Amino acid sequence: MEEDSLKRRKILVVDDEERMVRFIRLNLEHDGFVVIDAFNGKQALQRLRDVTPDLILLDVMMPDLNGFEVLEMVREISSVPVIMLTAKGEEDDRVHGLEKGADDYITKPFSPRELVSRIKAVLRRTEGATGGMHGLIEIDERLKIDFDRHEIWLEGKIVKLRPTEYRLLYHLVQNAGWVISHDQLLSKVWGYEYRDEPHYVRLYINYLRQKLEKDPADPKYILTERGVGYRFVDFRRDKPEQP
Repeated sequence: MEEDSLKRRKILVVDDEERMVRFIRLNLEHDGFVVIDAFNGKQALQRLRDVTPDLILLDVMMPDLNGFEVLEMVREISSVPVIMLTAKGEEDDRVHGLEKGADDYITKPFSPRELVSRIKAVLRRTEGATGGMHGLIEIDERLKIDFDRHEIWLEGKIVKLRPTEYRLLYHLVQNAGWVISHDQLLSKVWGYEYRDEPHYVRLYINYLRQKLEKDPADPKYILTERGVGYRFVDFRRDKPEQP
């Protein structure tokens, strides 16, 4: 995605601290983004319906509805990318946010450069095209995928994937039969800026296995190549074992 195409993207900033919202607004508008603000969870959900933002910056610590509760409600109605704003050192908050469907997190305090870089990275990867993977792909009798329609069929039923899970699956299937390293997956799915965050890959591989594998402890689709990375079974040559 060209940098110019990121300008004028609408960013919904949700934080109960007005000074923080002003700081974020000043820096994002300087970089060409359009900023919509909300100071609590209810306002955030209303803005989401009214203005359909391209990305949400969502603070964890808010009165009434906290960031995790707002994130759950957002994910019920939208797959818009969400970056959580967390307190320094709160590792549990970061993991919890990813589990709830956040695309990334930024730890306070953060620099304007880091903020803009993270936003651009998430926008680039969520708006990337799925070139070359068209039509219904039959992995086996259990699993069928249509990347054009963003539909995953498992045993005749649609499986709901979060945006990051979907992107990860896309890159695995696109390279079926080939081993993709942790660094390659980080770069393709999260962006080059995340090369030092290997836990993202492990966490989301586990999520995909929980949703797609008959036995996640003994996967047949997403295979681990120890010390190297992961490989999606080459469904065009060696079919996974049938249940």
